[in-house]
Amino acid sequence: MNLDKILEFDKVKMRWKELAVTEYAHEQIDAATFMLAELELKSALKDTTDARELIEKLGTPPLQNVTEIKEVMEAASKDECLTPYQLERVGMILSAVRRLKDYLERGKAFQNSLAYYEENLDSVDELREEIARQIRYERVDDYASKELSQLRMQITKKTEDMKQKADQIMRANKDILADSFSTFRNGRLCIPVKKEYKHRLPGSVIDKSATGSTLFVEPVGVAHIYEEIDQFRISEENEVYRILYTLTAMVAGAEALMQENIRMMEKLDYIFSKGKLSLDMQACEPVITIERNIRLKNARHPLMDRSVCVPLQFEMGGETKGIVITGPNTGGKTVAIKTVMLNCLMAQSGLHVTCDEASICMNSNYLCDIGDGQNISENLSTFSAHIKNVLEVLSEVNGNSLVIMDELGSGTDPAEGMGIAIAILEELRKSECHFIVTTHYPEVKEYADKAESIVNARMTFDKDSLLPTYQMIIGEAGESCAFYIADRLGMPESMLKVAVEAAYGKKAAETFVSHNQNKLEKKKTGSIKKIKKNSKKANMTQEYNIGDSVMIYPDQKIGIVCEKINEKGVLRVQVKGKKIWINRKRVKLHVAASELYPEDYDFSIIFESVENRKLKHEMGRKYTEATIIHEEE
Repeated sequence: MNLDKILEFDKVKMRWKELAVTEYAHEQIDAATFMLAELELKSALKDTTDARELIEKLGTPPLQNVTEIKEVMEAASKDECLTPYQLERVGMILSAVRRLKDYLERGKAFQNSLAYYEENLDSVDELREEIARQIRYERVDDYASKELSQLRMQITKKTEDMKQKADQIMRANKDILADSFSTFRNGRLCIPVKKEYKHRLPGSVIDKSATGSTLFVEPVGVAHIYEEIDQFRISEENEVYRILYTLTAMVAGAEALMQENIRMMEKLDYIFSKGKLSLDMQACEPVITIERNIRLKNARHPLMDRSVCVPLQFEMGGETKGIVITGPNTGGKTVAIKTVMLNCLMAQSGLHVTCDEASICMNSNYLCDIGDGQNISENLSTFSAHIKNVLEVLSEVNGNSLVIMDELGSGTDPAEGMGIAIAILEELRKSECHFIVTTHYPEVKEYADKAESIVNARMTFDKDSLLPTYQMIIGEAGESCAFYIADRLGMPESMLKVAVEAAYGKKAAETFVSHNQNKLEKKKTGSIKKIKKNSKKANMTQEYNIGDSVMIYPDQKIGIVCEKINEKGVLRVQVKGKKIWINRKRVKLHVAASELYPEDYDFSIIFESVENRKLKHEMGRKYTEATIIHEEE
């Protein structure tokens, strides 16, 4: 069972990893899971809280990736001579350590325990200052030592003397030159001489042109100066290596301090990444309780947009061990149970949770069965995969487990599925674990109502707007909304009575009253001939209101009016999320908006994107340069 993937904790981890800078922190995040030791967990949560407090008060800590410095320290420990580039990396890390020490030192003013990690860091100031003085721009600086400075000055002076000597020779031998300037060939300063005059200029032929008509000659006088420069360069190289070996020895001598700095920077990076995630998700520290209770106030799914997510109120514990959630499809049941378990898992992993307040117990394991587990390669149907998962859950469950199951008993014959669902619930109840399940079976609701330590819960549904509200009410069983929705959308009462009788029996059908009964009776009072005679005229004079459900001909598609009829007799209708202009002659009223929605219903929920609604809200509060983009046909 890949718990991280099923609960989408892997996506939370991806977001978390973006806030860390070291490879160690990334590895720790990948391996993060729930802790089973109470003291360890409470310490981890306090670290997260302290990290968030320091970030809020002092800003982001000056952490740095230390992967490269580990390789440098390994080379130094093997007595390899470090290059200027490697030494500069050591200096950069030590400077970062210095800044981090200053950052944590300021944190002590807030009595923040995390700030006292400063005492475990050592910026090795002598080494840091020596590297800064002697290494610059990935080379040994001219002023790293007095001798090196003098040698490089001599090289510069002799190089200038060599150029002047070459110019002097060229002025004295203009008639034999193939060009008017000297050039470097194979690292030697040469004069271009015509081939036929090569014997007139003493020196060594270093190169020749592509045609062979020009020879590049190093004059004897220039060669003498070059040899002097060569001697200075050998001395310079020896001095550079002396400086590099000295600095390398200093780095090797500080290896223990450097390794501790690296370890602390990696550890602090992991801790501060938890604080950054808490800020990023606007989370809070949960209270860890030894009692078997879970209480979440205004809980949110960590991956959902806070502005559109409906907060969840959840509480279980004491005598209540299990909760059976019912409600309409797309009502948020699956998101609700994922939100509960994911927040509990995050809390037990040392993270803050996306709630206003939270009290969470420790669980020995997290078990779940969610989604369509159909597996073609193993020839498993949806139901078979569910049962396989359920049996695995039941084999691992104990009194300290937290279990969630979605659509319990689905994927097979309803009667048999219902029986299996009740059998599973009974096993979970006997184990005394905490469990939350979702179902559509009315018999399961009845079982939960009667069974000890199990309660019903429902996801609410707005009967006026025919939309789910994504709110959970614990203690009440959900009712089926299918007949109500069908009734409000115009299904004849005779059809509805047949459906009710098939589902709940003849007595229920006799007592069922259609919401549209009066409306249908009024339609039946006029003659058919009169309706046909006046139908065309009625359609021409019919005024449509925003929100009216209309039938579009000849395709017979259902749409919702989003703009009234204009002077050209054209109105705008939203069909399957797309807005189209259509002549009134092709439209017929299906269900009036007054029958579907409350009087003050906000139709922007249906017709506008979340982004545009948020922008309009912002524009109503303050000036903004954002632009509302209207959907075109």
